[in-house]
Amino acid sequence: MSAPDVTTPESRGDTRFFGQPWALAHIFGVEMWERFSFYGMQGILLLYMYYSVAEGGLGIDRTIAAGIVGAYGGTVYLSTILGAWIADRLLGSERVLFYSAIIIMAGHIGLAVLPNVWGLGTGLVLVAIGSGGLKANATSVVGTLYAADDPRRDAGFSLFYLGINLGAFFGPIVTGALQSTVGFHWGFGAAAVGMALGLIQYSFGRRALPEASRVVPNPLPRRRRPLIAVVAVAGIVVVAALVLLGVVRADNLVGIVIVVTAGASIAYFAVILSSKAITAVDRSRVVGFIPLFIVNVAFWSLYQQQFTVLTIYSDERLNRSILGWEMPVSWVNSINPIFVIILSGVFAAVWTKLGRRQPSTPVKFSIGAIVMGLAFLLFLPWANGPANSTPLLAIVGILFVFTVAELFISPVGLSVSTKLAPARFTTQMVALYFLSVSLGTSIAGWLAGFYDPHDEVPYFAILGVIAIIMSAALWAAVKPVLALMRGVR
Repeated sequence: MSAPDVTTPESRGDTRFFGQPWALAHIFGVEMWERFSFYGMQGILLLYMYYSVAEGGLGIDRTIAAGIVGAYGGTVYLSTILGAWIADRLLGSERVLFYSAIIIMAGHIGLAVLPNVWGLGTGLVLVAIGSGGLKANATSVVGTLYAADDPRRDAGFSLFYLGINLGAFFGPIVTGALQSTVGFHWGFGAAAVGMALGLIQYSFGRRALPEASRVVPNPLPRRRRPLIAVVAVAGIVVVAALVLLGVVRADNLVGIVIVVTAGASIAYFAVILSSKAITAVDRSRVVGFIPLFIVNVAFWSLYQQQFTVLTIYSDERLNRSILGWEMPVSWVNSINPIFVIILSGVFAAVWTKLGRRQPSTPVKFSIGAIVMGLAFLLFLPWANGPANSTPLLAIVGILFVFTVAELFISPVGLSVSTKLAPARFTTQMVALYFLSVSLGTSIAGWLAGFYDPHDEVPYFAILGVIAIIMSAALWAAVKPVLALMRGVR
């Protein structure tokens, strides 16, 4: 995540991809197909686990299955730290991106062709590791296409973000259609094919990327590499032993991921705050990030329930009948990307128009969390009704509110983590942001275990109110938080 930005006179004049350098087309493509495969697989993953064997699933208890989805999602974001470290110390961002895409494809193939829970475990581990590596480095590779003063830079990242959401839109549609007609493994197979297409395109185009994308910013000394290899192998052996001995099980996996992520977050904060290499101003800014970190965890613990509770809700409570045809459950996951594509430009225009008059970051976080809490309260008018009675338009409206909340917090959170970072800890602060997403995603899987389709009011009401209370607390503390942020808004 720290490869330098390098551009050449040729790249400045290269406008072949919608006014952007042609090399962006290759990163756009691999990221689009990776998101196609990622969200396509995730759209049918929970259903595959808790549907009965007769229905083509694995027959796993629904609470355990939701926990596995949360643990898997949390592990994806944990893996971004590993992907960033390998890029910074060993291989460079471009190579990590390429190898990660191969690992992702292998994971989807495993889900498509390997049977039972072993196929599930193998596939999810590979996809989580690969997605983390790709997510950590794709943005960095895009950055190497532009000089810091290139006026096309923001537009290029916007185009890249469009590719992400196009993949997120089409993935659940394709895999859901296949799952509902010919079976789950065909859906997983489509995800593998999508990733293969992206990888093939990228394989031919990666040579056009600037050499800066392959730079290793902080190379690991050769004498230390054997030690790192021994530690890595030992770690794999320990995890395998814990699984074989029954210490790590499907029913406690999400709890373990939550504890590990929380511990890593505390350790990261402790390392940065105790460092002698940072100033008093730096230390104050890191402390100011803590309340934002906590609210971000709360936000993602609700937002990521699109892939747990909302999937169950769409299966059992949503009226998916359209003129006599029943829409696949996973298609609900394609609604949010549409709103992101539409609204992200609107939000960007509003912030640009407001300039220095726009709300500060803590206020944006507060608004986002309040809106997310309100989104959960919007489920209440249809709570405890008959099966498949919630109108489809109601879910469309609720997911619109989800998206508004996301755009107040998600882009802003990553941005402020870089603004508040001490010079020597920029990567670690970005890692902390991803750890907050990881922790929230894992908690989303754990919370889903408390969801009861036959008594929904307490679940939606309590979580919605808690989110609103936390956001109100941050709003009340805006002035002291801004004081800690020392000039960063």
